[in-house]
Amino acid sequence: MSKKSVFYIIFFGVLTIAFLAYAGSVIMDETGSFFGKEKLPVLGSPGHVIGGFSFTDQDGRTITSKDVQGKIYVAEYFFTTCTGICPKMNKNMEKVYAAYKDNPDFRILSHTVDPEHDSVPVLKAYAEKHGADSRNWWFLTGTKKELYKLARAGYMVDDGTYTGEEDFVHTQWFSLVDGEGRVRGLYEGTKISDVDKLITDIKRLMDE
Repeated sequence: MSKKSVFYIIFFGVLTIAFLAYAGSVIMDETGSFFGKEKLPVLGSPGHVIGGFSFTDQDGRTITSKDVQGKIYVAEYFFTTCTGICPKMNKNMEKVYAAYKDNPDFRILSHTVDPEHDSVPVLKAYAEKHGADSRNWWFLTGTKKELYKLARAGYMVDDGTYTGEEDFVHTQWFSLVDGEGRVRGLYEGTKISDVDKLITDIKRLMDE
C-alpha cells in the first residue's frame, strides 16, 4: 500500500470520527439524550406546572410552593386511618426516603385527603411512625378543596372533579416533580417495581 493511500485512509478516518462526535453532540443538544440515555418526559399539556399552594405540616409550619422551588420532590395522597393501600404506600415511601433523605435538594410531600380528622398532632404521630424528619418529609393538611385541586390539576394523581365535602380522593399514585414544578413521572406506590423505578428516576432527574 502506497504512502498516499495510507494518508487518505488516516485522513478519512479522522474525518469520520470528527463527524460522529459532532453528530452525537447535536443529538444530545436537541433531544437531551446521548446513546439512548433519554431525559425523563414532561407530563401533562405543554407548559403544565404545579400551581401555587400553602399547607400546614406536621410541625404546624406553613409550607408553600416557594419551599420546593428548585427542589426535586415526590408527592402523594393518603389518610392516617386508611387500612387499605396507604400503609403499603407509605412503607414503600420509606424506601424512597431512605435513598435520598440526606440530599438537601430532595423532598417528599404527603398530603392528607381527610383534613377533618388528620390534624397537625395526628400527622405528627403518623410521621414519627414512619421515621420521617420534618426537614425533608412533610405531612401536609389544609382545606379539602385546595388539597384535592392540587391532586387533580397539579400532580395528576386523580382524574375526578371536586364535588363538595362528600368528595373523596383515594389514589395509589406517586408524582415525581422537578425543580421547575413539572411532573416528570407517575408511579404506583403499592408496587415495589414502580417504587424501584422511581428511586432510579430521581437519580436520573438529579443528573439532568
